[in-house]
This record gives sequence, structure tokens and C-alpha cells, in this order.
Amino acid sequence: MAQGVVKSYDPNSGSGIVILDTDKSEVYIQHGSLKDSIFRTLRQGQRINFEIENVNNNKIIKNVKIGQGDY
Repeated sequence: MAQGVVKSYDPNSGSGIVILDTDKSEVYIQHGSLKDSIFRTLRQGQRINFEIENVNNNKIIKNVKIGQGDY
């Protein structure tokens, strides 16, 4: 599971950007990424855990968990 910090998030569209802890690259949040989470929105600077999926040569996050470690 990867970790990163929310750079931006638009609650209206459900999309945003997360900066990975490992190499500081950007991955995208798309509509539905929070589906299995108890949270419905994210805030800038929030630390999250997630899995990365490659879709059309873009890194997309899924299975978002909030916090550090195994939260």
C-alpha cells in the first residue's frame, strides 16, 4: 500500500491529486476513489494510504484509507 499527501481535492467532482511519499510524483484521485472509505471528502495536506492502478498510462489511486501505517 502506498502513502502520500493530498495536494488538491475537489469534492464536487471527486477528483484531485496526491503526492507520493516515495518519489514525490503525482497520482490522480478520480471519482469513486473514496467509495469504500468512511470519508466522503479529503482536505489539502491530509495523509492517506491507497493502492495505485495504471489506467491509460496514468497512475490512479483506489482503496483509499486515511492516516499513516495500517489505518
